[in-house]
Amino acid sequence: MKARGAVLSRRNAHSATVSDWKTLKAGDTVEVVKYAHVIAAGRVEEVSSSGNVVWLEHSGPGVTEEGKELFMKSDGVVLRRA
Repeated sequence: MKARGAVLSRRNAHSATVSDWKTLKAGDTVEVVKYAHVIAAGRVEEVSSSGNVVWLEHSGPGVTEEGKELFMKSDGVVLRRA
C-alpha cells in the first residue's frame, strides 16, 4: 500500500494552479476557481498573447450560444489543471 502523502502529493501536482496562463495550450482541460469554488470547467480554446485572458469551451450557466466563455485574471479567477 502506498503512503498517504505520496498519493496526496500526486493528486495536488495534477490539479496544480496555473500561475502563468501563457503556458496553457488549446485543448488543455482546466477548472476555473473563484472564492474557493469551481465556477466552470472545460477545454482551453484560446489564450491571449498577454496571458491575461482565456477562452474556455464548456457547457453550463453563463455560456454563450457557442458554448464558450471568457475569463480574465483581473476578475480574480484562478485556473487549475483538471
